[in-house]
Amino acid sequence: MTQAALAHAFKADSGRVLASLIAQFRDFDLAEEALQDAMIEAARTWPKDGTPSNAGAWLLAVARRRALDRMRLLKRARDEALQQNLSLLAETPPEDEAAQEIPDERLRLIFTCCHPALSQEAQVALTLRTLCGLTAREIAQAFLVPHTTMNQRLTRAKAKIRNAAIPYRVPEGPEIEARLAAVLSVIYLIFNAGYSPRSPVLSAEALRLCEVVHHLQPLPETAGLWALMSLHMARDPARLNTLISLKDQDRTLWDHPAITRAITRLLHALAQSRPGPYQIQAAISALHCEAASWAETDWPQILALYGALFKLSPTPVVALNHAVAKAHAGAPKGALASLEALASALEGYQPFHAARAELLAQCGQAHAARLEYDRAIGLTSAPEEQAFLRKKLSDLP
Repeated sequence: MTQAALAHAFKADSGRVLASLIAQFRDFDLAEEALQDAMIEAARTWPKDGTPSNAGAWLLAVARRRALDRMRLLKRARDEALQQNLSLLAETPPEDEAAQEIPDERLRLIFTCCHPALSQEAQVALTLRTLCGLTAREIAQAFLVPHTTMNQRLTRAKAKIRNAAIPYRVPEGPEIEARLAAVLSVIYLIFNAGYSPRSPVLSAEALRLCEVVHHLQPLPETAGLWALMSLHMARDPARLNTLISLKDQDRTLWDHPAITRAITRLLHALAQSRPGPYQIQAAISALHCEAASWAETDWPQILALYGALFKLSPTPVVALNHAVAKAHAGAPKGALASLEALASALEGYQPFHAARAELLAQCGQAHAARLEYDRAIGLTSAPEEQAFLRKKLSDLP
């Protein structure tokens, strides 16, 4: 029972505890080591003394003292700063400190981890490590890179924050929405990395992280991203731990209460008349989820939404999705012509070749479709994707 309580405390409170430690000591490594010390102490004492009523505050109180012990031993702080921290702790008895509410510093930590001075790879890794509590090994496995590579990436990111004196704060005024785009981008990257049978835990962490951001800083685009990810995950039960196209999924397996919750939040965001890319993508996903069958999907509306999305994000990938929607709306030949214009920009992009193969097959060009499926298979190393594409290839006449 105590092990379960410890695991729950770490899952529920580690992000807030770590954020509070970093806010006080301005040192990622020190904060992580102190939190680990507190978890070890909890594993030692909770079986004897029982689980504290406020486990998160208990962990924070112990971790703060362990951090100060480490500062003394390593002499990593000036005497003045050390004495200031010691004075703050001396004012509050340990038993009272462990009963206090934890100040929520996670929003500041998220914006620090996603600072534009860091590379996107570093932003993702540091966010997963600090806000989600994943180990370097777990992050490395999720992104299919060596453990040593991920350790180096995390070390460099922390050093960059320290050496460049990146401020530990939430941006103010117009800057917050500009920086929020980077935060949401990192969250969506984490989600997409996990949205496969390989690492579903990442998708769940991304959704939880987006909920934290929305709670601390409610804005329409944050709600849009939450709704988008929720709608994707609501269809997960129909994928049966493999890749099944939306057309072939059993819609009775979808999580319809989750779909309703996501659409409700999306409608509230859209009502604020500040549309953004995530809100539009969520609206497209909502139309898929509301359709009783593939044949009843409102493709003209989806096509119009992709047109609106392209105006906000004029990227080749959005143009690809717009072309696919055009095909499903009844114009496969026009869609194929649109894809031809994207060939050079998306030559190494596996979904482009898969979409092109499907459109060629629809237009009666089976031989050309086979060549495109072969290219698509060669551009992915994921076994489930290869199996999905080989099935498509075998179904060709």
